[in-house]
Formats: sequence, structure tokens, C-alpha cells
Amino acid sequence: MISLLRRGPGRLTPQRAHQRTSDGKAVLLDVRETPEWQAGHAPGALHLPLSRLTAGASLPASTQDRPVVAICRSGHRSQQAAKLLAGRGIEAADVIGGMTAWAREGLPMTGRGGGSGVVA
Repeated sequence: MISLLRRGPGRLTPQRAHQRTSDGKAVLLDVRETPEWQAGHAPGALHLPLSRLTAGASLPASTQDRPVVAICRSGHRSQQAAKLLAGRGIEAADVIGGMTAWAREGLPMTGRGGGSGVVA
């Protein structure tokens, strides 16, 4: 469990985010827009663009009762998403440096058709 809400949403390194989400205890939520997501994303991540989240979209049912780790391209949108989710009472954190840092650390990515992805 990510116990970060005591002081608001937390921030995780890509490596720590990968550890927290790869076992399924937390959910990796990619908040980039669809073309960015399609170019490349972390395997197992859920997709919900920040634009939809700020418009009031609900999180997928599979996130219920699990902490959420938001990720975007560079970390700015995911930080906004984590704050928004924390305001809704959801345990949330964001990934420092986003998918750019994720890829730089050599963490897994997938793209269209299951091929290796790129950060767009």
C-alpha cells in the first residue's frame, strides 16, 4: 500500500512506481492523450486522459480500493491528476519525470500491435 495521502499526493521514481504497480497492489494510470498512449505505454497501465479526468470522468472499476499511480510524458499532467484524485479521496501518487524517465530507466513499454513503444 502507498501511504502518501497524509500530506497529499506523493511522488515516485519510475523504478519505485514500477515496483508498486507490477504486483497489482497499485494501479498505473496513464493520463496522456490517446495518440501518446498508442505510441507507447507501460504494460498493464490503464488509460484515462487528464482531459477526461478533469471533466469528471470516473476511474475504471478495476481501480477500486487500490492506490493509483499517475503517469504522463514528463510528470506535469500526472502531478495534476494525482492532486485531483487525492481531492476525490483516492490514494494517489505520480511518477517523477513521467514516461520519459520510465523509458530512460529501461522499464518495459509496449506500443501499437504489442511492439516496443516510444514516448510521444
